[in-house]
Amino acid sequence: MTRSYTLKRRAEQQAQTRQRIAEAALGLHSSIGPALTTVSMIAALAGVQRHTFYAHFPDERSLFMACSGLALERDPMPDAAPWREIADANERLRTGLHALYGWYERNAALSACVLRDAEHHALTREIVALQQGPSMAAYGEVLGAGLDQKRRAMLGLALSFFTWRSLVREGGLETEGAVAAMAQAITNKN
Repeated sequence: MTRSYTLKRRAEQQAQTRQRIAEAALGLHSSIGPALTTVSMIAALAGVQRHTFYAHFPDERSLFMACSGLALERDPMPDAAPWREIADANERLRTGLHALYGWYERNAALSACVLRDAEHHALTREIVALQQGPSMAAYGEVLGAGLDQKRRAMLGLALSFFTWRSLVREGGLETEGAVAAMAQAITNKN
């Protein structure tokens, strides 16, 4: 009886340590970005030795998957499936942009660092494509149905985190104003 209790307790401690390491990595990825985050920084923040870090995450990819998984578990990207049910294309577009811009607002610090690093850090780019790519493709498919090439290009611009940041953080628009501006730019018949 004591042995199974000890094994269970040890497994719980290992899970807590792994969680602490992933939390530390997520915090650093949100503040300085994945490209500048080192194992030593994560280990120090998590309160573990480097060998403990490597026991839980043998390579950088496994850490990035755990870190991005933790972030998306806490706040998943919006699901495009319900938008398909919205018959009016303009309402569907506004609903989708509003949901995505809300997600960007809640995840601005992490998104800014991760997407910046994805420009020059191959593993970050790979994980972003793996974790966010399917959702972004679904947004393009659902919101872009029936759009011509020019409007699809504008939709791509509207879906970008950097567009959201330019409109809201730098341009001072509220979410509603940013959604309205991009919806108008996409649906404008001129």
